[in-house]
Amino acid sequence: MTLNETQDQIIEEFNEIDDWMDRYQLLIDLGEDCTPLPQEEKTATNLIDGCQSRVWIVCDEKEDGTLRFRAESDALIVKGIVSLLLRVVNGQTAQDIMDADFYFIRDIGLIEHLSPTRSNGLLAMIKRIKMYALAISARG
Repeated sequence: MTLNETQDQIIEEFNEIDDWMDRYQLLIDLGEDCTPLPQEEKTATNLIDGCQSRVWIVCDEKEDGTLRFRAESDALIVKGIVSLLLRVVNGQTAQDIMDADFYFIRDIGLIEHLSPTRSNGLLAMIKRIKMYALAISARG
C-alpha cells in the first residue's frame, strides 16, 4: 500500500466517527496496542525534543530499501498519534517519506483538537521521521 493510500484509509476510518471523544478513544486504543520499545532503545538519541510527553522513535532500514519505524510514548494519546504516523511511513522508501505531505493529520482534524504543546510534539515527530529518511537516503 502506498503512503497516500494508507493516509486515505486512516481518513476514512476517522470519518466514520463523528464525535471527537470517540476519536480520542480510538487514539487511546491504538496507543494501547503499541509494542513497547526495549529499554536499551529509550535513549536520549531516540528521544524527540519538543514533545510534552516523552516519545522515542527508532528507525531501521530493511534489505529491500524500505524503512521500519518503531516508537513508544509515556502518554496513551501520544502513543496513538505516533502509531498512526508509523502506520503511514512503515514499509515506505526514504524518498517517499521525505516527499510526504502528512495530509491525514489535517483531514481528520487532529491539529485543531490537540493542545499547542501536543501539536508541536506531533510536528517534532514528523520532523524526526523525515530526518531519519534523509539520513538514510544520503547514505546511498
